[in-house]
Amino acid sequence: MTEYHDVNIKALKLDGKGIAYHDGKAVQINGVLPGERVRYKPVKSRKHEQSGRAMALLRLSADRVIPRCKHFGYFQGACSGCALQHLNISTQIAVKQQTLENALWQAASVRPQNLLPPIEGPIWGYRHRARLSVRYVKRRGIILVGFHERTRSFVADMQSCAILPEKVSALLMPLRKLIQELSIRERLPQIEVAVGAHVTVLVLRVLDAPSSDDREMLLHFGRTHDVSIWLQSRGPETAAPLDSNSNGLSLALPEFGIDIPFAPTDFTQVNHQLNTLLVKRTIELLAPEPDDIVVDFFCGLGNFTLPLATRAQRVIGLEGLPTLIERAEQAAQHNDLAQKTVFAARNLFEWNAQDWDTLVNTYGGITSRVDRVLIDPPRAGALAVSQVLATTQTPPKRLVYISCNPDTLARDTEVLVNKGGWQLLAAGVVNMFPHTAHVESITVFTPPDDN
Repeated sequence: MTEYHDVNIKALKLDGKGIAYHDGKAVQINGVLPGERVRYKPVKSRKHEQSGRAMALLRLSADRVIPRCKHFGYFQGACSGCALQHLNISTQIAVKQQTLENALWQAASVRPQNLLPPIEGPIWGYRHRARLSVRYVKRRGIILVGFHERTRSFVADMQSCAILPEKVSALLMPLRKLIQELSIRERLPQIEVAVGAHVTVLVLRVLDAPSSDDREMLLHFGRTHDVSIWLQSRGPETAAPLDSNSNGLSLALPEFGIDIPFAPTDFTQVNHQLNTLLVKRTIELLAPEPDDIVVDFFCGLGNFTLPLATRAQRVIGLEGLPTLIERAEQAAQHNDLAQKTVFAARNLFEWNAQDWDTLVNTYGGITSRVDRVLIDPPRAGALAVSQVLATTQTPPKRLVYISCNPDTLARDTEVLVNKGGWQLLAAGVVNMFPHTAHVESITVFTPPDDN
């Protein structure tokens, strides 16, 4: 006899699973929301927790909305690209804000003195960067192009995508047809999408060289659909345009008169419209003055470094990858900011007090100071940099930390606040990835002597 239970959903995880309780066990159920009453079927049980499949919604949440994408779901075949399309956007942001605050409290026992309003932008068609998997399904004789399924490692059978730009979404089916006709259809596992201000690039990862007929079909596809086709045979450095006349990608920051050229395999923020708002808010919060020396840790291509250079005396951009430093220097020259910027490749995961002192004395000029610091690390966070800032005798006047991982942000906040005496002045979320479990945030710190 099939076992069913009726439960009330008490909480929501960012991966879209609702939490209920039955017989003393926590039950995780996909696709349900707090406040809903659900009939579920147990599918996996452990000592203290259980997984269930929703069989009927007995009471709906007022926060539930109809997902826009027909491929969104929680069962076999459903796309994993989004987790929260069934939840209205304002509540999504509130859940992410609570996740941020909980992480800060649990790891550092600190709450921000002020809550920043969320930075919001477009919630559909926003994803200007994506990595799409490609699979030839021999038994069905078809090509699939898209994100992976939620419950399996298979590629979802997608005909469209609501979070990709409309032009890119409309290419999913033509791409399937194109790849089906290539001789290397079984040796093409991935397509990387990069959308710039004026051009869209598709980077095809190819394990075998395409034939001359393949190349002609690819070029024809690019001309027909107004996209630039690139091929990548090994690592990212091997990516190159199939057509030597291909136009380049660029990231525009019009408020600052900045235009940053980038390669399709370079890291840029996924949501370009929101990035524009994030840069503006970051500079407002960092509040550089015309004679300030600013350090931008994990500067990448100069997304923040170059706009900051239009407001400060000098900006020092530090990044681990020498190739990115070269690209950032080129971008500074392209924007006539080379005289106001200094870039250097440094291992920021092994940053120490001597590195900080050298930075202050070498790049700070005759004033031997750093006035403001921006940190924008990858998911691993910036522990070494935070430890130095917690102990230095020459702290900057303000620190802004942009994070893509609440856990490592909270860890680094614990170091700054509890070991260094810094104050967490403000914190808020950045809705860079609507409908997903990704939590981006921005925090503002002031040094101990500013209390």
